[in-house]
Amino acid sequence: MIDIASFLRVIDALRAASGATDGALSARMFNAGHRIRQIREGSDIGVKRMSEALAWLSANWPSSADWPADVPRPAAASAPSSQPEAAE
Repeated sequence: MIDIASFLRVIDALRAASGATDGALSARMFNAGHRIRQIREGSDIGVKRMSEALAWLSANWPSSADWPADVPRPAAASAPSSQPEAAE
């Protein structure tokens, strides 16, 4: 399992590649548009929830972007697939 800083690096890489906001990604991954902001502000996240979010990120990763090399990428899973919106 990765740490929160690594998780946020993956979020930042996807944001850079897709133009999506934290709010849009958070709404798609957590069904709560504020959750990534809370994590950035120091809120904790459970292992199961982070694992599910990483699976979602991996399943929805754009082919034009590189997954951060220093963060292990989860194997393909049955995460629901939907592309992040560019703006919230």
